[in-house]
Amino acid sequence: MPLFTYKALSSGGTVATGEIEASDRPEALRVLDKRGLQPVNLKESSKQASPAKAGKNARKKETAAPPKRKEKSSEISKEEEIPDGPLKLKRAEVILFTEELSDMLGAGLQLEPALRSMENRQELGSLKAVSQRIRTIVRDGVNFSVALKKVSPSFGPLYCSLAAAGEASGALDTILKRQAHYLKTLAELQSRLILAMIYPAFLVLVGVGVGVVFVTTLIPQLTELIKSTPGGKIPFAISMMMAFADFVKSWWIVITLAVIGGFLFFKAWKDNEANKPKWDEMKLTMPLIGAVISSRFYVQFLETMANLVGNGLPLLRALELSRDATQNLSLRKKLNGVIDQVGDGRAFSKAMIRSGTFPPLLIDMISVGEQTGKIDQSLRRAAERYDKELDKDLQRIMALIMPTVLILMALLIGSFAYLMITAIFQTISNLGH
Repeated sequence: MPLFTYKALSSGGTVATGEIEASDRPEALRVLDKRGLQPVNLKESSKQASPAKAGKNARKKETAAPPKRKEKSSEISKEEEIPDGPLKLKRAEVILFTEELSDMLGAGLQLEPALRSMENRQELGSLKAVSQRIRTIVRDGVNFSVALKKVSPSFGPLYCSLAAAGEASGALDTILKRQAHYLKTLAELQSRLILAMIYPAFLVLVGVGVGVVFVTTLIPQLTELIKSTPGGKIPFAISMMMAFADFVKSWWIVITLAVIGGFLFFKAWKDNEANKPKWDEMKLTMPLIGAVISSRFYVQFLETMANLVGNGLPLLRALELSRDATQNLSLRKKLNGVIDQVGDGRAFSKAMIRSGTFPPLLIDMISVGEQTGKIDQSLRRAAERYDKELDKDLQRIMALIMPTVLILMALLIGSFAYLMITAIFQTISNLGH
């Protein structure tokens, strides 16, 4: 029977080494798991077990054959229940996974036992399969962030980059807790946005319906009435509207295809790797949306930096990991400039000034942290401040949606009503003459 040499961590945190006999690598991993050991390195030895020892082990297997075969078959059936290929998760499931794992890691559990505990939880549903797959990969010595990428695309590049930063700094539980908070905030924002858009969407639908009725029914009837009236003259605005309606009726297929083609062209341009930095830069300059994207970047960047620096990582390494967790390519390019300057010996605050990306107040707070030697605390205070700014920006956008839609609908319906009333009065006036 093959021999496997191992190096593993015990539950007490000590390093254990030795050799075990197993028919294959998965069985060797299961043996270590039963002993409460977390493998760091496991490889097959070139030596083989002695015949006497092998015979002894064979006799042991014969005497205990029924329960061992049952145990092995149950484990195999358990593994067969796990589907192959990437596993898709809903956002609520990603949030639940992140919260559960961060709580267990914060309570002192190591990563592999925490994942095994989640795997045994009946109420977690499909997350049991995710936990089992991740634990299997991590047990083979692969990084947690890499395991996340392999198991499910639902975690996303930002999530995996932050997990890698947490592993590098030893603050995985804190990073995951922050990420859970961020995902919950994003889910709440989308929920609030959907609720806030129900009434405006209803108003838009009603306004469009009223406009269609005006253009297709009421205004044509009115124009026929005006034409049949002696001396009747159709107002210029109504003539233009009818001409536009006739144009749409005649060319609606071409217009629809042009709109669809324009959308597909824009999407292809936006998704092109060469154009992504330009598109990311354009998003930062959009009214209202640009401020939200910038504030969210400041919060994420500052929180990540505070956690990494606070856990003892050098400033330059913390900047590199924070850059990798930034999805906006335009902002990532600016961070590359900051990293180059800090690597050349320039102060962090001075490098931020030269980048031209960060606001003066943020730079002043970080400069104070550099002078006092408590830069992690300054970063955390700045993150809290810009988190409040982000919330204000979102509330401002939500507050502007309703009045903006009401004003647009009032202008649309009011314009139609004004044209109709003007035309009617003009017809009455012509009849009087």
